[in-house]
Amino acid sequence: MKLGAVIITMGNRPDELRALLDSVAGQDGDRIEVVVVGNGAPVPDVPPGVRTVELPENLGIPGGRNVGIEAFGPSGADVDALLFLDDDGHLPRTDTAELCRQAFEADPKLGIITFRIADPDTGVTQRRHVPRLRASDPMRSSRVTTFLGGANAVRSQVIAEAGPLPGEFFYAHEETDLAWRALDAGWMIDYRADMVLNHPTTAPSRHAVYHRMVARNRVWLARRNLPAPLVPLYVGVWLLLTLVRRPSPPALKAWFGGFREGWTTPCGPRRPMRWRTVWRLTRLGRPPVI
Repeated sequence: MKLGAVIITMGNRPDELRALLDSVAGQDGDRIEVVVVGNGAPVPDVPPGVRTVELPENLGIPGGRNVGIEAFGPSGADVDALLFLDDDGHLPRTDTAELCRQAFEADPKLGIITFRIADPDTGVTQRRHVPRLRASDPMRSSRVTTFLGGANAVRSQVIAEAGPLPGEFFYAHEETDLAWRALDAGWMIDYRADMVLNHPTTAPSRHAVYHRMVARNRVWLARRNLPAPLVPLYVGVWLLLTLVRRPSPPALKAWFGGFREGWTTPCGPRRPMRWRTVWRLTRLGRPPVI
Protein backbone atom coordinates (compact mmCIF):
# COMPACT_ATOMS: atom_id res chain seq x y z
CA MET A 1 0.00 0.00 0.00
CA LYS A 2 1.46 3.30 -1.12
CA LEU A 3 1.23 6.17 1.37
CA GLY A 4 1.56 9.91 0.92
CA ALA A 5 1.51 12.70 3.50
CA VAL A 6 0.02 16.19 3.41
CA ILE A 7 1.31 18.85 5.80
CA ILE A 8 0.08 22.44 5.76
CA THR A 9 2.12 25.21 7.33
CA MET A 10 2.01 28.93 7.94
CA GLY A 11 5.81 28.95 7.77
CA ASN A 12 6.18 30.03 11.40
CA ARG A 13 7.36 26.73 12.90
CA PRO A 14 10.38 25.71 10.82
CA ASP A 15 12.08 23.65 13.53
CA GLU A 16 8.92 21.72 14.38
CA LEU A 17 8.20 21.16 10.69
CA ARG A 18 11.68 19.77 10.12
CA ALA A 19 11.31 17.41 13.10
CA LEU A 20 7.99 16.16 11.73
CA LEU A 21 9.45 15.60 8.27
CA ASP A 22 12.35 13.68 9.79
CA SER A 23 9.91 11.48 11.71
CA VAL A 24 7.96 10.75 8.53
CA ALA A 25 11.16 9.93 6.65
CA GLY A 26 12.15 7.60 9.48
CA GLN A 27 9.06 5.39 9.18
CA ASP A 28 9.55 1.69 8.55
CA GLY A 29 8.65 0.27 5.17
CA ASP A 30 8.37 1.97 1.82
CA ARG A 31 9.16 5.66 1.49
CA ILE A 32 6.28 8.07 2.09
CA GLU A 33 6.02 10.84 -0.47
CA VAL A 34 5.39 14.18 1.27
CA VAL A 35 3.78 17.42 0.10
CA VAL A 36 4.09 20.54 2.26
CA VAL A 37 1.58 23.29 1.50
CA GLY A 38 2.45 26.86 2.44
CA ASN A 39 -0.99 28.20 3.31
CA GLY A 40 -0.57 31.83 2.31
CA ALA A 41 3.05 31.78 3.45
CA PRO A 42 6.45 30.65 2.13
CA VAL A 43 7.46 27.11 2.99
CA PRO A 44 10.61 26.91 5.16
CA ASP A 45 13.58 24.87 3.96
CA VAL A 46 12.66 21.19 3.64
CA PRO A 47 14.76 18.09 2.97
CA PRO A 48 15.45 16.99 -0.61
CA GLY A 49 12.60 14.98 -2.10
CA VAL A 50 9.84 16.80 -0.20
CA ARG A 51 7.51 18.58 -2.61
CA THR A 52 6.16 22.02 -1.77
CA VAL A 53 3.21 24.13 -2.88
CA GLU A 54 2.99 27.79 -1.90
CA LEU A 55 -0.47 29.38 -1.95
CA PRO A 56 -0.83 33.15 -2.41
CA GLU A 57 -3.50 33.29 0.29
CA ASN A 58 -4.54 31.32 3.36
CA LEU A 59 -7.31 28.94 2.28
CA GLY A 60 -7.89 27.64 5.79
CA ILE A 61 -7.23 24.16 7.06
CA PRO A 62 -9.56 22.21 4.75
CA GLY A 63 -8.71 24.35 1.72
CA GLY A 64 -4.98 23.91 2.27
CA ARG A 65 -5.33 20.17 2.76
CA ASN A 66 -7.43 19.87 -0.39
CA VAL A 67 -4.60 21.48 -2.37
CA GLY A 68 -2.22 18.93 -0.85
CA ILE A 69 -4.55 16.10 -1.82
CA GLU A 70 -4.66 17.25 -5.45
CA ALA A 71 -0.85 17.31 -5.54
CA PHE A 72 -1.18 13.50 -5.49
CA GLY A 73 -3.52 13.50 -8.47
CA PRO A 74 -7.31 13.83 -8.56
CA SER A 75 -8.60 12.94 -5.07
CA GLY A 76 -5.09 11.73 -4.20
CA ALA A 77 -5.32 8.84 -6.66
CA ASP A 78 -1.54 8.50 -7.05
CA VAL A 79 -1.37 6.89 -3.60
CA ASP A 80 -3.58 4.43 -1.72
CA ALA A 81 -3.90 6.52 1.44
CA LEU A 82 -2.82 9.91 2.75
CA LEU A 83 -1.53 10.90 6.16
CA PHE A 84 -2.63 14.36 7.34
CA LEU A 85 -0.26 15.67 10.01
CA ASP A 86 -0.03 18.97 11.94
CA ASP A 87 3.22 20.79 11.22
CA ASP A 88 4.06 21.02 14.94
CA GLY A 89 3.45 17.31 15.49
CA HIS A 90 5.92 14.45 15.53
CA LEU A 91 5.65 10.69 15.04
CA PRO A 92 7.53 9.21 18.01
CA ARG A 93 7.36 5.63 16.72
CA THR A 94 8.81 4.32 13.48
CA ASP A 95 6.08 1.73 12.90
CA THR A 96 3.07 4.06 12.56
CA ALA A 97 3.00 3.95 8.76
CA GLU A 98 3.33 0.16 8.76
CA LEU A 99 0.47 -0.11 11.27
CA CYS A 100 -1.65 2.02 8.94
CA ARG A 101 -0.85 -0.21 5.97
CA GLN A 102 -1.66 -3.35 7.95
CA ALA A 103 -4.95 -1.92 9.24
CA PHE A 104 -6.15 -0.85 5.79
CA GLU A 105 -5.12 -4.12 4.19
CA ALA A 106 -6.82 -6.18 6.90
CA ASP A 107 -10.17 -4.36 6.66
CA PRO A 108 -11.35 -3.32 3.18
CA LYS A 109 -14.16 -1.19 4.67
CA LEU A 110 -11.85 0.77 6.96
CA GLY A 111 -11.67 4.20 5.38
CA ILE A 112 -10.13 6.48 8.02
CA ILE A 113 -7.73 5.96 10.93
CA THR A 114 -7.41 8.61 13.60
CA PHE A 115 -4.28 8.61 15.75
CA ARG A 116 -3.93 9.26 19.46
CA ILE A 117 -2.48 12.72 20.16
CA ALA A 118 -0.19 12.86 23.18
CA ASP A 119 1.76 15.69 24.77
CA PRO A 120 5.47 15.06 24.08
CA ASP A 121 6.52 15.98 27.64
CA THR A 122 3.77 14.46 29.77
CA GLY A 123 2.36 11.78 27.49
CA VAL A 124 -1.14 12.99 28.39
CA THR A 125 -3.94 12.75 25.83
CA GLN A 126 -6.60 15.44 26.25
CA ARG A 127 -10.21 14.25 26.40
CA ARG A 128 -11.07 16.40 23.38
CA HIS A 129 -8.56 14.38 21.37
CA VAL A 130 -10.45 11.13 21.94
CA PRO A 131 -13.17 11.28 19.27
CA ARG A 132 -15.98 9.57 21.17
CA LEU A 133 -18.30 10.38 24.05
CA ARG A 134 -16.70 7.84 26.41
CA ALA A 135 -13.28 9.49 26.40
CA SER A 136 -11.98 8.66 29.88
CA ASP A 137 -9.63 5.93 28.61
CA PRO A 138 -7.55 7.27 25.70
CA MET A 139 -5.61 4.00 25.56
CA ARG A 140 -8.68 2.09 24.34
CA SER A 141 -8.94 1.77 20.59
CA SER A 142 -12.42 1.67 19.08
CA ARG A 143 -14.66 2.37 16.14
CA VAL A 144 -15.63 6.05 16.12
CA THR A 145 -17.75 8.52 14.16
CA THR A 146 -15.25 11.32 13.50
CA PHE A 147 -11.49 11.87 13.44
CA LEU A 148 -8.73 14.31 14.36
CA GLY A 149 -7.77 16.59 11.50
CA GLY A 150 -4.00 16.79 12.03
CA ALA A 151 -3.35 13.18 13.02
CA ASN A 152 -4.98 10.71 10.68
CA ALA A 153 -4.78 8.53 7.60
CA VAL A 154 -7.49 8.46 4.92
CA ARG A 155 -7.88 6.12 1.99
CA SER A 156 -7.79 7.97 -1.31
CA GLN A 157 -10.90 6.06 -2.33
CA VAL A 158 -12.78 7.69 0.56
CA ILE A 159 -11.75 11.12 -0.70
CA ALA A 160 -12.88 10.19 -4.20
CA GLU A 161 -16.28 8.97 -2.98
CA ALA A 162 -17.03 11.33 -0.08
CA GLY A 163 -14.56 14.20 -0.28
CA PRO A 164 -13.05 16.65 -0.60
CA LEU A 165 -12.93 18.46 2.72
CA PRO A 166 -15.41 21.37 2.87
CA GLY A 167 -13.26 24.37 1.97
CA GLU A 168 -16.05 26.74 3.05
CA PHE A 169 -15.48 25.78 6.69
CA PHE A 170 -11.95 27.29 6.77
CA TYR A 171 -11.46 26.07 10.36
CA ALA A 172 -13.40 23.70 12.68
CA HIS A 173 -15.59 20.64 12.10
CA GLU A 174 -14.36 19.93 8.57
CA GLU A 175 -13.30 16.46 9.76
CA THR A 176 -16.78 15.58 11.00
CA ASP A 177 -18.28 16.71 7.70
CA LEU A 178 -16.04 14.29 5.80
CA ALA A 179 -16.51 11.58 8.44
CA TRP A 180 -20.30 11.68 8.17
CA ARG A 181 -20.16 11.51 4.38
CA ALA A 182 -17.67 8.62 4.54
CA LEU A 183 -19.89 6.70 6.97
CA ASP A 184 -22.88 7.35 4.72
CA ALA A 185 -20.88 5.83 1.83
CA GLY A 186 -20.32 2.68 3.89
CA TRP A 187 -16.81 3.29 5.24
CA MET A 188 -15.72 2.84 8.85
CA ILE A 189 -13.44 4.95 11.08
CA ASP A 190 -11.06 3.61 13.74
CA TYR A 191 -9.42 5.41 16.65
CA ARG A 192 -6.07 3.71 17.24
CA ALA A 193 -4.39 4.35 20.57
CA ASP A 194 -1.19 2.64 19.39
CA MET A 195 -0.69 5.10 16.54
CA VAL A 196 0.63 8.23 18.22
CA LEU A 197 1.31 11.79 17.13
CA ASN A 198 3.14 13.86 19.71
CA HIS A 199 1.73 17.39 19.85
CA PRO A 200 2.04 20.11 22.52
CA THR A 201 -1.03 20.52 24.72
CA THR A 202 -2.91 23.59 23.54
CA ALA A 203 -6.40 25.07 23.84
CA PRO A 204 -8.40 25.39 20.59
CA SER A 205 -9.67 28.78 21.77
CA ARG A 206 -6.17 30.17 21.15
CA HIS A 207 -7.37 30.88 17.61
CA ALA A 208 -9.05 34.30 17.33
CA VAL A 209 -11.74 32.90 15.03
CA TYR A 210 -12.48 29.87 17.23
CA HIS A 211 -15.85 30.77 18.80
CA ARG A 212 -17.36 32.26 15.64
CA MET A 213 -16.32 29.45 13.31
CA VAL A 214 -17.16 26.66 15.75
CA ALA A 215 -20.73 27.99 15.96
CA ARG A 216 -21.09 28.76 12.26
CA ASN A 217 -19.71 25.42 11.17
CA ARG A 218 -21.90 23.46 13.60
CA VAL A 219 -24.92 24.91 11.83
CA TRP A 220 -23.40 24.33 8.40
CA LEU A 221 -22.55 20.74 9.36
CA ALA A 222 -26.18 20.07 10.23
CA ARG A 223 -27.60 21.90 7.21
CA ARG A 224 -25.30 20.00 4.83
CA ASN A 225 -25.56 16.49 6.23
CA LEU A 226 -28.51 15.75 8.50
CA PRO A 227 -32.06 14.69 7.62
CA ALA A 228 -34.33 17.72 7.99
CA PRO A 229 -35.98 16.65 11.30
CA LEU A 230 -32.58 16.32 12.99
CA VAL A 231 -31.18 19.71 11.96
CA PRO A 232 -32.91 21.81 14.66
CA LEU A 233 -32.41 19.06 17.23
CA TYR A 234 -28.66 18.85 16.65
CA VAL A 235 -28.20 22.62 16.59
CA GLY A 236 -30.45 23.06 19.64
CA VAL A 237 -28.44 20.56 21.71
CA TRP A 238 -25.20 22.39 20.91
CA LEU A 239 -26.78 25.73 21.76
CA LEU A 240 -27.78 24.41 25.20
CA LEU A 241 -24.34 22.85 25.78
CA THR A 242 -22.67 26.14 24.94
CA LEU A 243 -24.83 28.05 27.41
CA VAL A 244 -24.21 25.44 30.13
CA ARG A 245 -20.45 25.83 29.67
CA ARG A 246 -20.83 29.57 30.42
CA PRO A 247 -18.26 31.10 28.06
CA SER A 248 -17.07 34.64 28.67
CA PRO A 249 -19.30 37.47 27.36
CA PRO A 250 -16.95 38.25 24.41
CA ALA A 251 -16.76 34.55 23.53
CA LEU A 252 -20.53 34.18 23.75
CA LYS A 253 -21.02 37.24 21.55
CA ALA A 254 -18.68 35.78 18.93
CA TRP A 255 -20.44 32.41 19.22
CA PHE A 256 -23.88 33.89 18.60
CA GLY A 257 -22.48 35.87 15.68
CA GLY A 258 -21.25 32.63 14.13
CA PHE A 259 -24.54 30.88 14.98
CA ARG A 260 -26.46 33.56 13.07
CA GLU A 261 -23.99 33.38 10.19
CA GLY A 262 -24.50 29.63 9.96
CA TRP A 263 -28.19 30.09 9.23
CA THR A 264 -27.91 33.08 6.89
CA THR A 265 -24.96 32.23 4.63
CA PRO A 266 -24.45 29.49 2.00
CA CYS A 267 -23.01 26.28 3.44
CA GLY A 268 -22.23 24.38 0.26
CA PRO A 269 -24.13 21.42 -1.22
CA ARG A 270 -26.71 19.64 0.92
CA ARG A 271 -26.47 15.83 0.89
CA PRO A 272 -28.48 14.51 3.85
CA MET A 273 -27.31 11.18 5.18
CA ARG A 274 -29.59 8.16 5.03
CA TRP A 275 -31.54 7.15 8.11
CA ARG A 276 -29.59 3.90 8.26
CA THR A 277 -26.45 6.02 8.65
CA VAL A 278 -28.15 7.81 11.55
CA TRP A 279 -28.73 4.37 13.08
CA ARG A 280 -25.12 3.36 12.45
CA LEU A 281 -23.88 6.51 14.23
CA THR A 282 -26.23 5.72 17.10
CA ARG A 283 -24.95 2.15 17.40
CA LEU A 284 -21.39 3.47 17.40
CA GLY A 285 -22.28 5.55 20.46
CA ARG A 286 -22.77 9.00 18.99
CA PRO A 287 -26.18 9.69 17.44
CA PRO A 288 -26.02 12.83 15.28
CA VAL A 289 -27.84 15.00 17.79
CA ILE A 290 -24.89 15.22 20.24
